[in-house]
Amino acid sequence: MKLLLVEDHQDIAGVIFDFFEIKGYTLDYANNGQHGYELGRTNHYDLIILDVMLPKMDGFTVCRQLREQGIDTPILMLTARDTREDTLEGFQHGADDYLVKPFDLDILEARIKALTRRRQGETAVSTLAFGDLQLDLSSHNLMRENCCFALNPTLFTILKLLITRAPKVVSKQELIAALWGDDEPEGNVLRSHIYQLRNQIDKPFKHAYIKTIPKVGYQLIQKGEE
Repeated sequence: MKLLLVEDHQDIAGVIFDFFEIKGYTLDYANNGQHGYELGRTNHYDLIILDVMLPKMDGFTVCRQLREQGIDTPILMLTARDTREDTLEGFQHGADDYLVKPFDLDILEARIKALTRRRQGETAVSTLAFGDLQLDLSSHNLMRENCCFALNPTLFTILKLLITRAPKVVSKQELIAALWGDDEPEGNVLRSHIYQLRNQIDKPFKHAYIKTIPKVGYQLIQKGEE
């Protein structure tokens, strides 16, 4: 597995490098956001580990610009501040997961494996549909009313499960298991991802497909069922 680490603190970067290289991972390294962006844009990686606070270009900007370039590589962000605002901002810029410093290296590896595992599943079906939603399983693009949305791996996993089970309700526990297995992050991270998915595929349109079932989960609803 090939990783890109974008981290300006040499000590933290050294510890991460030592841990993963011993386990057989291949790593590239950038100590500023501009270099990290260029590497992420021009090379293939299985996952990008991206610090938030970086010289030359902050991690949020790096993440956003990579997504704008069509790079859908899973991005795990590292932050020194455990705040709701930082978490939401990271997700809104296209991040798939986050860890708060200091973190356990075994937890970091578990998160990496969970994120990359989602991209390895193969299926004979090329698209899934619900109403006028058309989800391409190979490109992770969603079509709605002639609009195309590039979903990051986390949002793709959520929507794929919702469409597969529609119109049945998908419980929060099922979504959490699909995203993180037994390693659920602290805080209501799932709600943040649902918020981001709604902003992307529902907010621009009159009909909202994603419905919250309080204390249970989420479901997709057809027009006229609001």
